[in-house]
Amino acid sequence: MSDPNIGRLLSKRYQLQELIGTGAMGQVYRAKDTLLGGVPVAVKFLALSIQNEKLRLQDRFEREAKTCALLGQKSIHIVRVMDYGVDDNNTPFYVMEYLQGQSLNNIIRKQRLPLPRFLSMARQLSLGLQCAHDGIPVDGTICPIIHRDVKPSNILVIQDHSFGELVKVLDFGIAKLLHSDGDQTKFYLGTLAYSSPEQMEGKELDNRSDIYSLGVMMFEMLTGKMPLMASTHSFGAWYKIHHYQKPRSFAEIAPGLELPKEIENLVMSCLAKIPRDRPQNIAEILRVLASLEKPEHTPMLKQDSHALVPAITVSPKLIEQKTKADLHASGSNDEIARAISWPENKPIADIVFPQPIHTNGEVLPALWVMLPQEEIQKRLLCTRYNQFLFISIPHPMLLWITVIYNRKHGAKWLPYYLDLKTSLGQQIVRLLQHTGYYRLLFFGREAPNHCTHILFSSIASAQRQRLQEWVAISNTLMSSGDPQFSKRLLKSEYEKIKPQILAKLEGIDTDSPHDLCS
Repeated sequence: MSDPNIGRLLSKRYQLQELIGTGAMGQVYRAKDTLLGGVPVAVKFLALSIQNEKLRLQDRFEREAKTCALLGQKSIHIVRVMDYGVDDNNTPFYVMEYLQGQSLNNIIRKQRLPLPRFLSMARQLSLGLQCAHDGIPVDGTICPIIHRDVKPSNILVIQDHSFGELVKVLDFGIAKLLHSDGDQTKFYLGTLAYSSPEQMEGKELDNRSDIYSLGVMMFEMLTGKMPLMASTHSFGAWYKIHHYQKPRSFAEIAPGLELPKEIENLVMSCLAKIPRDRPQNIAEILRVLASLEKPEHTPMLKQDSHALVPAITVSPKLIEQKTKADLHASGSNDEIARAISWPENKPIADIVFPQPIHTNGEVLPALWVMLPQEEIQKRLLCTRYNQFLFISIPHPMLLWITVIYNRKHGAKWLPYYLDLKTSLGQQIVRLLQHTGYYRLLFFGREAPNHCTHILFSSIASAQRQRLQEWVAISNTLMSSGDPQFSKRLLKSEYEKIKPQILAKLEGIDTDSPHDLCS
């Protein structure tokens, strides 16, 4: 039987195309935003109807939808809500960014998560919850937001071409909306297996209720099983379990599982029956997770890792003999240095930026660098390292990392962010991919009018292939959020891998110039 919703146009803008999900809270459709040229979006119809006489509920829906939209603007780990409305059948709906991923529920049904993957996922979804619990300004007042239905099926895991996985939380505020029209004691808010004891009682909730649900979910992520089990799937059975039954231990459920004691203690503390015995906020949870994500606790991640931390090639290619391109580049460096000058539209300051150069009828990529002359002199003889990180969601953005290093003076980090929805970003990445190398053009801040030094840096063939793929991906994607979100996420991952890059550089002979690429 065909779905009568297919082809419907909502708000004279969103055309429904395909049913992509159903659940207790409603149905989700893939749709296209006709106002923005067919950009894909997801439309969720909620499982309730707003009758004309219940204007109070409509006001509440609009307030909850507005809250969800504000949350999505604040954290990359919360699915963005972009619009909301009520259709001709008085059914409320909201419009979300369209993301291709799978629910955490589907992932953990197939396998329990290895520790590095668990740590990454738990940290990301904790960041989303923390953002909501900290509150957002609504009409001049800071309003903390409690999710009320934290469970694996409300966590979306997206495969990202650079990071591996990006975790997002769905449906903030929706459980409260669906059950809030009536006597509070008559309605149960949430999902039985994941609900806190106080949630089962219909009490007013705070952030510690979400922390209890998070504890249930973290136990399930690590073991593939639930810490608490009821004899029947009834409210009464689960009420007794959450109030009186002690959670099963990790040793009981998974005897062969080796976990840091800190993780076991964290999860069990989240499952405390009394809220004051749990972690009092998400920050306490994040501190434990962060301490365990440090390199001494977590094995080096390979390229096929599912963790968010981007991988670094374990045995990077060390180029000790000049390639033909290198010889060509070296031969023209004097000519280039004489021909170029510091752009008039750039400040005289310690900055890094990409700008193509023109030589012998060619357009070639270059990274322009201004530093104090003393800083440049320190690393005339150095190892050059480069690596590229890319994120597609919410906005296609690339981080171009260059490091110049020698043992005496250490590392000078030269990062630059390229927006791959701009023509300049696309041009630079295409040039890097096509040539397989770039020049570092150094200008001394004390005498900025001429180029004082030029270095050459090769790009590994695997990275060149990725650059080509990332440009193609960026051309097919529409931005679903603020570019600064992507930039902040890239910066966070950059800070994490800097010690690994530095350790790699310190482990090689840097008494002669080398070109090191990831």
